Amino acid sequence: MERVAALDEPLKKILGGSTAKVLAEHLGLQTVGDLLHHYPRRYAERGELTRLADLPMDEHVTVVAQVADARVHTFNGGRGKRLEVTLTDGSGRLRLVFFGKGVHKPHKELLPGRRAMFAGKVSVFNRRLQLAHPEYQLLDKDGDDSGTDAVSAFANQLMPIYPACQQMASWKIAKAVDAVLPSAQDAVDPLPDALREGRDLLPLPDALHTIHRPRTKADIADARARLKWDEAFVLQVALARRRLAETQLPAVPRALKAGGLLDAFDAKLPFTLTDGQQRVSREIFDDLATSHPMHRLLQGEVGSGKAQPLDALVLTPQGFRPMGEMTVGTEVVVPSGERAFVDGVFPQGEREVWRLELSDGSTVECDDEHLWIVGDGEGDERVLATRELRAGLHGADGRPRWSIAPATPVDLDGGGERPLDPYELGRALGGPGADGPTGRVPDAYRNAPLKDRLAVVQGLLDARGLCRADGAVFRAAPAPLAGDLAWLVRSLGGWSRIDPARDGGYDVSVALPDAESVGGRGFRRSIEAIEHVGRKPVQCISVAHPDHAYVTDHFTVTHNTMVALRAMLGVVDSGGQAAMLAPTEVLAQQHHRSITEMMGELAEGGLLGGAEHGTKVVLLTGSMGAAARRQALLDLVTGEAGIVVGTHALIEDKVQFHDLGLVVVDEQHRFGVEQRDALRGKGTQPPHLLVMTATPIPRTVAMTVFGDLETSVLDQLPAGRSPIASHVVPAKDKPHFLERTWERVREEVAAGHQAYVVCPRIGDEEDTPKAGGKSAKGAAQEAGSPEDVEEKRPPLAVLDIADRLAKGPLSGLKVAVLHGRMAPDDKDAVMQKFAAGALDVLVATTVIEVGVNVPNATAMVIMDADRFGVSQLHQLRGRVGRGSAPGLCLLVSEMPEASPARARLAAVAATLDGFELSRIDLEQRREGDVLGQAQSGVRSSLRMLAVIDDEEVIAAARDEATALVTADPDLTGYPELRTALSALLDDEREQYLDKG
Repeated sequence: MERVAALDEPLKKILGGSTAKVLAEHLGLQTVGDLLHHYPRRYAERGELTRLADLPMDEHVTVVAQVADARVHTFNGGRGKRLEVTLTDGSGRLRLVFFGKGVHKPHKELLPGRRAMFAGKVSVFNRRLQLAHPEYQLLDKDGDDSGTDAVSAFANQLMPIYPACQQMASWKIAKAVDAVLPSAQDAVDPLPDALREGRDLLPLPDALHTIHRPRTKADIADARARLKWDEAFVLQVALARRRLAETQLPAVPRALKAGGLLDAFDAKLPFTLTDGQQRVSREIFDDLATSHPMHRLLQGEVGSGKAQPLDALVLTPQGFRPMGEMTVGTEVVVPSGERAFVDGVFPQGEREVWRLELSDGSTVECDDEHLWIVGDGEGDERVLATRELRAGLHGADGRPRWSIAPATPVDLDGGGERPLDPYELGRALGGPGADGPTGRVPDAYRNAPLKDRLAVVQGLLDARGLCRADGAVFRAAPAPLAGDLAWLVRSLGGWSRIDPARDGGYDVSVALPDAESVGGRGFRRSIEAIEHVGRKPVQCISVAHPDHAYVTDHFTVTHNTMVALRAMLGVVDSGGQAAMLAPTEVLAQQHHRSITEMMGELAEGGLLGGAEHGTKVVLLTGSMGAAARRQALLDLVTGEAGIVVGTHALIEDKVQFHDLGLVVVDEQHRFGVEQRDALRGKGTQPPHLLVMTATPIPRTVAMTVFGDLETSVLDQLPAGRSPIASHVVPAKDKPHFLERTWERVREEVAAGHQAYVVCPRIGDEEDTPKAGGKSAKGAAQEAGSPEDVEEKRPPLAVLDIADRLAKGPLSGLKVAVLHGRMAPDDKDAVMQKFAAGALDVLVATTVIEVGVNVPNATAMVIMDADRFGVSQLHQLRGRVGRGSAPGLCLLVSEMPEASPARARLAAVAATLDGFELSRIDLEQRREGDVLGQAQSGVRSSLRMLAVIDDEEVIAAARDEATALVTADPDLTGYPELRTALSALLDDEREQYLDKG
């Protein structure tokens, strides 16, 4: 235990109070072990440090150069002093500036000819590069021989450059490391001897010493290889033990129950799942039926539907409108003839499109995964994807296998005037003219009540129709009128086919249902052929109706579904309860509204008019009224509510369940391990867990961050949104670009669209960052900003920017604000007004990041975009480009062009590919930040392992860890490994693992 204590020794005892305080407050280093694991981020040779010509702007640098000139200037009548020192290295020149009392020591030491190392932040003054009050270390002392030796020694060694801060330069950290380096010999080696020797890895004490003081570049490679294995293996052991612990914990099996809520729900949905959804559903229901908790990650657009081209037609109560015009709130007609609202619009970028040709000559276009309700000729209906139809379109006899029934005909009202009697209009259009029938059926009569449409058809047929045994034929019609007649007949549930006639016109064959059947199911049409069209922009919509379906083109039907909801219904059938945890109130409210509308009467269990198999679906958020909150809590503890949707409020101690069986966590990247476990701890036995994320996750990240979860990936992830152009706006370097930004917003509004402006902060006094080490460090980590974040201004705020815009560049526009501290009713009211088009510009925080669908919003301006992470920028950008119009995202930043923050923004602007952005996110910021968000129990996050680049190490470590934990779950034969786990995990997390 003494060896362990050596690395646990507080730095204060070895380095002194002041140095230890800086290391603790600004770098998070508390113990000897912490400092030994604070690895150099790179190693510099002398030539690397002396290129003054290549210094990056606005960053902390370490340079080695020679003093060329040093002069003291006075100002304020001689009361003020300024020392200016000019450095040179042959490639460029750099000015150092010292003020006030700080000039005395450097004035004595930095004499012309002296050589030294300097560290500071590069800035520009009077168009010249400078370092203000830099730290420095002389490499020659008073010109004696020892100075020559120091320069020579420096020139011949690899110099470690440590992650530093303004308060402590890299070489000062190096001196601190020198003081604790002997303790590296006391480091406990977590790797089993067999593993280390089998993979030819250095012992840990040697690796720690070498990483800090390498002699050659080969030494660095050997040390890094060993330390990467440490991080990968110890973390994978922790995850393997967690997976094993899950299998050891008891859970109530939640087997599917026939004739219950799930079957009642499925019976209301005229569809089957896609192949991907069927596979994922089987995985989920198989897991739920076991006696240990499911622990599964579901990656993909869980509610994504099947896509159609933007010019495909969707039936609304006013008539057909293009798919591209669908917005949240658009009222549509469902196959049963009822009306419902669109509650989600999901542009899918460009996809391969196919055209179905039906037996009446009509056609309809869709993607390969589009779902169709088809008959098989024997009276049975089933749902097949276009791909499945193509694979078996014709039977052995060559006849079409599948047919499509029309939807229930409905009354329409396009809103136009109908001054003529519909029957007389039909007779006039079909009557004799110079060349036969002329004109078209006006839209007001096409989109009219059933009886009026039928009267127009009867007038046309009476004027120019010939009776046949199977119906009638309208002869020699011009193409527009022929199309109108066929459309009217199909809208009545009839059958109609257009054929070319010899005189250049078209014959329209018509068969109408009998008088009693008009308004009934009508005639079926067989699918004759499916042809490939090519790539087209497509989108899909979600409909808030128990059928979750809509009517498209010539009364054919499509729909989408939700895998997670079906899992929750299955658990309710088993007598349990299901809880969905959403990251924001906006998203929780949307989930609750969507679930209740989809379930219809099934969500009214115990209420008058509710279904026999129904259950209550309740909402629970932190800002609900007291009465509503009390009722929701009562419904949960008594079991009246089978499903609850909520925010972090679900985790509070007061929330109790009757029998919590399933926890669904939405948008996993917004929650840590402790939060999801706190909710899971509310079950009498550990409930099952389904974690959902729409964020693309590379395989290596899934193995590292979500290694304790089994992973399912839903097929048909969105191929991309409608075109979104993204540009970086350098507000400080080019102010006129920012002026043009607001002009572009005004142009979008003038074109009938809307815009978001996103800010990092709300702007009231509660939200103002406090001074001090912790908040500054937190801001640096959260924003990915430079190490001198303390010197930066506070992030821009919603309340300030909204006021400034409303009075300035966006004056005259309807501007509103939305942020997390608004009352729920106020937030909902603002979002509804914005969705309805009553507002032009919404100035908001990241509360709009997920779950907000306003397809008419085409522009987004993200202020201080460098304060957001890559994945967050991608999520925010996804709020525009959701309709038929292209989207525009402008990333405003005051960071200089050469900074890493600007490079990150340029990378985001360059691609819409979620997996590519996920890689960029990890490459451009420390993996420890990524792991710290998802594995929040990890205290000592990854420093050496790069989860994108080290896939082989991660995969191999996972295999080794799984084998070792399977053979020795308690690690009784590996005490050193247990010690390393204790260092990796906090006490609470270790106790959780020990339960396995």
